Amino acid sequence: MATAIKCHNSVLNKAYSLHIEIVELIPSKGYPCETHTITTLDGYILELHRIPYGRNYKRRLGHRPVALLQHGLIGSSTTWLLNSAHQSLPFLLADAGVDVWLGNNRGNSYSKRHTTLDPDEKEFWEFSWDEMAKYDLPAEINYILDITNNTQLYYVGYSQGTAIAFAKFSEDQQLAKKVKHFIALAPVAHVGHITSGLRLLVPFSNHITTFLDLFHGGAVDASPTIIKTLSSFVCTGFGEDLCMHGLTFLMGDMNGHSINKSKVDVYNAQCISSTSAKVLMHWAQAIKSNRFQHFDHGIKGNFWRYGQRNPPLYYPSNITVPVALFTGGNDALADPTDVSWLLTQINVTHHVDIPWYNHLALILGYDAKDLMYPFLIPIITGRPWSPTYQ
Repeated sequence: MATAIKCHNSVLNKAYSLHIEIVELIPSKGYPCETHTITTLDGYILELHRIPYGRNYKRRLGHRPVALLQHGLIGSSTTWLLNSAHQSLPFLLADAGVDVWLGNNRGNSYSKRHTTLDPDEKEFWEFSWDEMAKYDLPAEINYILDITNNTQLYYVGYSQGTAIAFAKFSEDQQLAKKVKHFIALAPVAHVGHITSGLRLLVPFSNHITTFLDLFHGGAVDASPTIIKTLSSFVCTGFGEDLCMHGLTFLMGDMNGHSINKSKVDVYNAQCISSTSAKVLMHWAQAIKSNRFQHFDHGIKGNFWRYGQRNPPLYYPSNITVPVALFTGGNDALADPTDVSWLLTQINVTHHVDIPWYNHLALILGYDAKDLMYPFLIPIITGRPWSPTYQ
């Protein structure tokens, strides 16, 4: 059943924003919010956050478009909301009359529960992004459609949030029919040309046990308190330029173009959540192979799991859902060369490329409201978009 939380308005300042939880963050900007929990077929309990309507758009009866926004690698629903309201996609969508849902994949800070397993148990972390595609995505989509009494929704994925959708929609046409339009920000499938620090994991890609042992059994779970405290210390004590390097390992060059330097300490503190080591391992394998495929368990493991020597491929060319792509020319993860391959595989309705955007700018760029959202929001609302406020 749906659980609607009672949200309390809070005064949001810089120090508070380093530690704020999403159930306080949303109402602090004047929006209603709800928390919903769902259970996947394999027992993971996921938390969804909903912004049912905007502060300038009154609740009304009748049909409204519904959108599910899915975060990227080591992210959470909070990632979408770290800029001011007039620069954050979920708030702008809500003000445009959209029923907005923010997903959280298994293992992140909001979805770290299971019906029988405990996060302290090694077995809890036995998943890669294959399981996010297989179990999490359909659980979220089906739940949202049931609650809102709709037959279709709009799916907005960012980075890994696009990969799980490309994977699932290529293999499950019944679920794909429930998506009216797939909007992919920083889309990833082939990743052989990425230049981010994830490439440093490639030498470990054939040594699964050794790799997982580095994380004591499977969790990549830096304490939120440690992350937020360290971010505050580094950014306050050493300045914004050094602070910019906090996300550089994953995101690539954190140049100042379209990124608000004064908020980088908040980005460092709030963008990083938790996941499994197998998720990182899966990406390391994908970089090395330059193949969009299931997790590679090794020859014996593959025969046991898949009945063949190599992991099966995902085929984006099977996707019938119309796809709108938003890309950056300076993206270290969704590299333009890899994106060019993807463009040949899918039914592309829109492709908006911003040459100087890096990976993070596609979700946190302060000028996305001028460069991206005038194209993105009308796909969902069906009408031209103009900001309600500035």
